[in-house]
Amino acid sequence: MSLRLSTVILPVDRWHEGGREKWRRAEELGFHTAYTYDHLSWRTFRDGPWFGALPTLTAAATATERLRLGTLVTSPNFRHPVTLAKELMSLDDISGGRITLGIGAGGNGFDATALGQEAWTPKERADRFEEFLPLLDRLLTESSVTERGTFYAAEEARNIPGCVQRPRLPFAVAATGPRGLKLAARYGQAWVTTGDPKIFEEGTPEQSVEALRGQIEKLGKACAETGRNVAELDKVLLTGFTPDRGRPLESLDAFVDFAGTHRDLGFTEIVIHWPIADSDFAADQAVFERIATEALAQLG
Repeated sequence: MSLRLSTVILPVDRWHEGGREKWRRAEELGFHTAYTYDHLSWRTFRDGPWFGALPTLTAAATATERLRLGTLVTSPNFRHPVTLAKELMSLDDISGGRITLGIGAGGNGFDATALGQEAWTPKERADRFEEFLPLLDRLLTESSVTERGTFYAAEEARNIPGCVQRPRLPFAVAATGPRGLKLAARYGQAWVTTGDPKIFEEGTPEQSVEALRGQIEKLGKACAETGRNVAELDKVLLTGFTPDRGRPLESLDAFVDFAGTHRDLGFTEIVIHWPIADSDFAADQAVFERIATEALAQLG
């Protein structure tokens, strides 16, 4: 099974002070896709520079030619399907059809309360996502949409001329629970996971592999229930959140071993964080670039 290698570039640099160069370098290194986080602020980066995902991707689209671009991931926490669809259609046009939307149900981070609301419960996040994603799908595939749901509404919302990619740009749905996996099976062109958060602190890499194997099996069942072949979905692992943490980026050999193990589980794309000094994503830039240019060839 072939494997693609992608990166995620956190939006922490001013565009003219290193930001643009990272995206251009990602294309030069041959990454399949360069993603960015879609948050208002995030964890330990909250009190430092942090720029908006969609403007950053728009700039990246004008600075690159071949590199696919995307969010990893967008959520309903501070977005509405109508306005998001318009921005995505425009971004897909600017990029010439190179956009992938990573999307999930959201979480309890700073985004959950930044608009002044109480953080949603896990059930409410799932309820909202179950309404958000189908409406977004319609908005990106139909020229005019009217719909009134429990949480979201659209009134003759227009998206003309639609996406460059047809019938719309691809969705990479982040999910591990049964409701989210059903949405991935029905609407996704890809499925995204970061592993099992319950074993991040004290689990072992071997336990993580078994947890990921179980997630892929559940995805397969969700696809079967919706009459879809699970092989149609790309399976994306965003690294850095399993018990391995940053160890796969310590050397080329370590990454090849990690990537081979997860390819054998069924993953078709592995995403590694662009190094950021003095952070959880600190790594040697030279090793990172060797991984980008040499790892896939070693996997065969």
